[in-house]
Amino acid sequence: MPRILSIDYGSKRTGLAVTDPLKIIASGLTGIHTKDLENFLTEYFKREAVEKVIIGHPTNLDDSDTHATPLVQAFINRFKKIFPAMPIIKVDERFTSKLAVQSMIDSGMKKKNRQNKNLVDEIAATIMLQEYLNNNG
Repeated sequence: MPRILSIDYGSKRTGLAVTDPLKIIASGLTGIHTKDLENFLTEYFKREAVEKVIIGHPTNLDDSDTHATPLVQAFINRFKKIFPAMPIIKVDERFTSKLAVQSMIDSGMKKKNRQNKNLVDEIAATIMLQEYLNNNG
């Protein structure tokens, strides 16, 4: 059964999460350097069945664009050219990074581990994906 993949895109690092085959639970996949993202996705799509991708769309509280919005949109445009058959859906990503850090604190994770930005991005992608599943299931 195909999965759903979540991308928390950043200029330096990108967090990835994926659903289980039944699309009930989101799990962190990895955090990687953004420069490696397209190659990673190419290889991942060869190995795993993915039905669609969701990507965090950064906006301010008043729904205006942030400094990161054009970067994400440029990636989406490249993604559509590289993977034209793969649907990509923009979702609200406000507060996901803050929620990720808070969940790390709440779980008792040591400060040194909470400073791992790749892990923060991976958890943010997981939170975004689980919210998507909860609202679209």
